[in-house]
Amino acid sequence: MSTLIIFGLLLTLMLTGMPISISLGLTVLTFLFTMTDVPISSVALKLFTGIEKFEIMAIPFFILAGNFLMHGGVAKRMIHFATTLVGHWYGGLGLAGVVSCALFAAITGSSVATVVAVGSIMLPAMVKHGYPQRFGAGVITTSGALGILFPPSINLVMYSIATAGMQATGPDGMPVSTPSVGQLFMAGVLPGLCLSFLLGVTTWYRARKNNYPRLPKATWGERIKAFRESVWGLLLIVLVIGGIYSGIFTPTEAAAMAAVYAFIIAVFVYKDMSLKDMPKVLINAASMSSMLLYIITNAVLFSFLMASEQIPQAMASWITAQGLGIVAFLIVVNVLLLAAGNFMDPAAIVLIMAPILYPVAMKLGVNPVHFGILIAVNMEVGLCHPPVGLNLYVASGITKMGITELTVAVWPWLLTMLAFLIAITYMPSISLWLPRTLGMM
Repeated sequence: MSTLIIFGLLLTLMLTGMPISISLGLTVLTFLFTMTDVPISSVALKLFTGIEKFEIMAIPFFILAGNFLMHGGVAKRMIHFATTLVGHWYGGLGLAGVVSCALFAAITGSSVATVVAVGSIMLPAMVKHGYPQRFGAGVITTSGALGILFPPSINLVMYSIATAGMQATGPDGMPVSTPSVGQLFMAGVLPGLCLSFLLGVTTWYRARKNNYPRLPKATWGERIKAFRESVWGLLLIVLVIGGIYSGIFTPTEAAAMAAVYAFIIAVFVYKDMSLKDMPKVLINAASMSSMLLYIITNAVLFSFLMASEQIPQAMASWITAQGLGIVAFLIVVNVLLLAAGNFMDPAAIVLIMAPILYPVAMKLGVNPVHFGILIAVNMEVGLCHPPVGLNLYVASGITKMGITELTVAVWPWLLTMLAFLIAITYMPSISLWLPRTLGMM
């Protein structure tokens, strides 16, 4: 009954058009004041202690680094480098868009920033070279979602935060340790590469089928020159991933280093951003960070309410009592997350659903790292389908296409992503191979 009341109230508030963060907070306060004896002091304490985690500092730093790179000319140099590599293949500019999105996502960890930075340059270029606008929009909208999967993914950081400290137990009744940000980052690399390849294959097939234009093949001299121009941006991937794996940085320290490094190359190396642009970049980063931190704060309150009412544990007991196995449970999880993607943004879904589903998954024997990657792939799909797919709205602003037209444009790539979701769901080795090989698990 408590579960029905809590989620019924939350859904009602969201249907009124109220922001998700405020809906979460009002749901918690209404339930606590009217149906429990929990002292208000514990709520106030939870508001502060909920975001008093060192890992949370990684979020504003990675957002700041992404803003520096977006305004600092890194994207256009990566696009030029990618074009020299694959521009002569069928759908060359589309393939260059996929490669550019993968590279930029591996630097910023933000899907929206990737779509804005790559799409604003690549989409006009594709139309100019004779590609249909729908084709270009489909490529960039879906490839931009790679930011959720590749490290440094902000959503993987949120999953780690949402599940931290949860006392989940495995099928044998033994406690299961929550995954670290470093483990999740490494686990996202191979799935990110696999999905990039599949999106590239879809792009190549459609371009070959429709005989879309191809660019002249670049010489090795042109490729080396393009690589030299983009190498400063590419080195950020080495800095973040290499620093975390080698143990030099924690993920939070790597985020701070990424922000400093991105500032230096944007202002002093590429010089595409002046010091006069700093206030605008800082304000944009602060605005996005504060929005996410506000959602996190209210989601922590929501998780506190879930824990105090023992709802995740009750769900875990009920599901195991029904004899629902891992296969059926993971189908339910995918359907639930994809349905949530119809009306919620990825950050809110992770922060609300992960604490509820995590104990059940652990009870059934699902690996916690694999479960995080599974949620991330679901969030990627959610970014690309209506009605609230953020990538659709960003691409709509760049292309001036309607959401309905964009929805039709992304279907071939969206089907590819759904097929990959099935593979990642039932083949955990794709997610777990790299962190196990590196000795992190």
